[in-house]
Amino acid sequence: MSGGKVRAVNQLKIAGRRVFLRLDLNVPISGEGADKKIDDDTRIREALPTIQYCLEQGASKIILCSHLGRPDGKRTPKFSLEPVAKRLAELLGQDVLLSEEAIGEGVHQMIHHSKEHQIILLENIRFYPQEEACDMDFSRQLSHLAEVYVNDAFGTAHRKHASTYGMPSVMTECASGFLIDKELKFLNKLIESPLHPYVLITGGSKVTDKLKALENLLNYVDRVVIGGAMAYAFLAAKKIPIGKSKCEAEGVSAAEQILKKAATHKVEVVLPIDHKVAFPASDPDFKNPSVVDEIPVDAVALDIGPKTIELFKKAVGDARTIFWNGPVGFFEKEQYAGGTLALARAITEAKSVKVAGGGDTLSAIAHFELTDRFDLCSTGGGASLKYLEGKGLPCIEELRGK
Repeated sequence: MSGGKVRAVNQLKIAGRRVFLRLDLNVPISGEGADKKIDDDTRIREALPTIQYCLEQGASKIILCSHLGRPDGKRTPKFSLEPVAKRLAELLGQDVLLSEEAIGEGVHQMIHHSKEHQIILLENIRFYPQEEACDMDFSRQLSHLAEVYVNDAFGTAHRKHASTYGMPSVMTECASGFLIDKELKFLNKLIESPLHPYVLITGGSKVTDKLKALENLLNYVDRVVIGGAMAYAFLAAKKIPIGKSKCEAEGVSAAEQILKKAATHKVEVVLPIDHKVAFPASDPDFKNPSVVDEIPVDAVALDIGPKTIELFKKAVGDARTIFWNGPVGFFEKEQYAGGTLALARAITEAKSVKVAGGGDTLSAIAHFELTDRFDLCSTGGGASLKYLEGKGLPCIEELRGK
């Protein structure tokens, strides 16, 4: 990663100036039309401190920008930010205008004629194909909306898009928001100055998605605890039967790579020793779990067993730094949530710096109502893993260059 700090929003002159604030308001929304509702407003709440700071500092206008979903450059009503604008207005206690356009005369007129300190949310920036293409003409048109640029969208910091990478390259007054500051503060601790013992807990489905981050983290950690579907690639790599458990061939070769590097670095690898399984042929809805030490050929493992729970709890008990990415079971189904819940509680009880990342991990932590027991629940799953590869993130480096 490049040297030098990223300038923060509290180092900029805000008073009387138009501020363009790129946020990550990509929240889950269900329902249709008038029945649309936001299922989890965490990302909106995480954006509030930077918005409120700009208001308190007397910004003349605050132009908010975000994406939502994957509209693929087309104006798609189901990906409208209208529900987000309403929720922001409720949380901030003031009107939030939604502009149907992000560029052109209409949005300039809306900004010009709106009252002082007005908040204006641009409609989904990914309605424009120029956004993901990082079109520089589009970036310049967006830059004309404001005098100051602030990026607080950590979840998109690994992608070179017009509103995250193009704009700061053409604007002189640029900074990061408080959320990016918080993310970097704790993620840097994982790869610059971790306290030991340092335990990495990883789960979820694919080893290949996390391979580069895992390889880099092996340079720092003392112990790796592996659960979830990932564990079965590692067990298969060790020639241990996994039955019909989810596992891909490339995952096994990636697991072999990780095991080899872990041995070279003398990093302890902790794998499940018993499993909660279901038999799909006779129990297609997975309603009747069985606990086994060895997975039968016709069974699929969906959670760790009680012996493994105790093993994992012991593995995190003495930790001073913990990074958790990926649940260790099919926690969405009550019968298979026990392992992830027990692990989450064990992490919160450890006297350590506790960082969690990844959408499924954060969903599990929120489901168990333990979010406030972590130092950081990273809002950027893909971005946090990319950052932990040790090579920096394009949008952060662009700000750093300022």
